[in-house]
Amino acid sequence: MGDFPARLGPIVCVVGARPNYMKMAPLVRAFAARSDLPRAVLLHTGQHYDVAMKDRLFSDLDLPVPDVNLEVGSGTHAVQTAEIMRRFEPVVEDFRPCCVVVVGDVNSTLACSLVAAKKGVPVVHVEAGLRSFDRSMPEEINRVLTDQIAEVLYTTERSAAGNLQREGVSPERIHFVGNVMIDTLVASLARAVPPGETLRQAGVGPGTVDPQGPFGLVTLHRPSNVDDPAALDESLRLLEGVSARLPLVWPMHPRTRRNVARFGFDTALTRARIAVLEPLGYLETLGLMARAAVVLTDSGGIQEETTALGVPCLTMRENTERPITVEQGTNTLVGRDAGRALSLVAEVLATGGKRGRVPEGWDGRAATRIAEHLSGWLQRQPSAIGA
Repeated sequence: MGDFPARLGPIVCVVGARPNYMKMAPLVRAFAARSDLPRAVLLHTGQHYDVAMKDRLFSDLDLPVPDVNLEVGSGTHAVQTAEIMRRFEPVVEDFRPCCVVVVGDVNSTLACSLVAAKKGVPVVHVEAGLRSFDRSMPEEINRVLTDQIAEVLYTTERSAAGNLQREGVSPERIHFVGNVMIDTLVASLARAVPPGETLRQAGVGPGTVDPQGPFGLVTLHRPSNVDDPAALDESLRLLEGVSARLPLVWPMHPRTRRNVARFGFDTALTRARIAVLEPLGYLETLGLMARAAVVLTDSGGIQEETTALGVPCLTMRENTERPITVEQGTNTLVGRDAGRALSLVAEVLATGGKRGRVPEGWDGRAATRIAEHLSGWLQRQPSAIGA
């Protein structure tokens, strides 16, 4: 390996919301381990504006303190995206990076990609090519547009290459590397907080949830499930029905909690065997997920993590951008079909439910493969690193 000259611009690594942290942590470490890569600058847009939770997640994941924090905060999709772009442009001008690395599909991913592309800085997209084929999802728009302007596209599953090529992305730009989210899971599993400790700290007694017995874990935050009163009512009725068979633990997203109160659904939770918790750190969530009999979620990342852990997952959506979790993993799409969910929970309690297998490349070494490829790519792109 040869050292890059110090005069070359850094790799700017962008995080903005909770899922990004788990994906970027192994990349920052893998980049730092190679002397043939420029230094990495970690930039936090501030899209995730819960300061206490952000600091907790950075600590759990052993991420360094961000070099730059744009402190954008909340807002509509348009306001947030525009403000990230406005604040990110001077950073690009100051650092003159050799490339900008973005992960996932949040507003920060698209906003920083647009600025970088317009400034002539190569965009590297990690987790490219995933498609739900549902343009009503803001994340789908972010995914499609980011992939169109990225120079290097790293994929987590092989089907993603077909999606990209149908959209006109040349095969030379697409590289299958595996799943960096699973890198973090593999590295963190031994440090996961036992469920009993998490529940005790949250004041949940064994009369509600016995951490030694079977329980389910819930995460729910998608607008399609929680922003409309009728949809949220359906979601809560489904969970109430499941809780009659299996006690549930639900670290509730702040927006979901606000909507439960706003729409007057608090009583539905008091009737159910559901332990509602404040948002948790990564290690507490991982401990609950690894021990759960089943997970009910609308999160993309949790579909992947449950597949890696071999834990049955019921996804409360009509589609998924991660089809490999259904085809090879532990995931089943149930939407808000309470009857189907109850049937599958009964199957879990009787037989252990769907187990699947761990997909190719989900082995804890995806970030290492990315760092190796990126080093070679940068050295072949003098215009990308010497400006």
